[in-house]
Amino acid sequence: MRVAIGCDHGGYELKEKIKKYLIDELNVQYEDLGTFNTNRCDYPDYAFLVAHAVSSKKCDFGIMIDGAGIGSAMMANKVPGVLAACANEIYTARNSRQHNGANVLTMGSMVVGEGVAKEIVKIFLNTKHEGDRNIERVNTILNIEKRIHNRG
Repeated sequence: MRVAIGCDHGGYELKEKIKKYLIDELNVQYEDLGTFNTNRCDYPDYAFLVAHAVSSKKCDFGIMIDGAGIGSAMMANKVPGVLAACANEIYTARNSRQHNGANVLTMGSMVVGEGVAKEIVKIFLNTKHEGDRNIERVNTILNIEKRIHNRG
């Protein structure tokens, strides 16, 4: 498994902790797509990079951390093939994988602490999509996306 990870300036410190957790405790490889410091920057730029890495299949999953997690989910969901979920608590992290097949996780560094963030990441990456029961709904989302993008 390979995970694309990114953040804006507000998510930088939590991203660094999650990277260490991915390697040391989950044994998961990652590609850090930035930002690489706490200098002010714009979350859409990094959310796009994370989403594109997943959309292009360079990475299996994505994790993006900004202040609330919402804006990054909105940006990531503009990239074809991405199903991004803002999960700032455990139930949504699990549900977004089980029921919706989410492939990008967004979180807010102003919402979750380090311990909860680590648990969210673990649950998101280890939960399987229960495709049989929910695949029709997910396919509806992806088919609408295709229709919109094909209209140009």
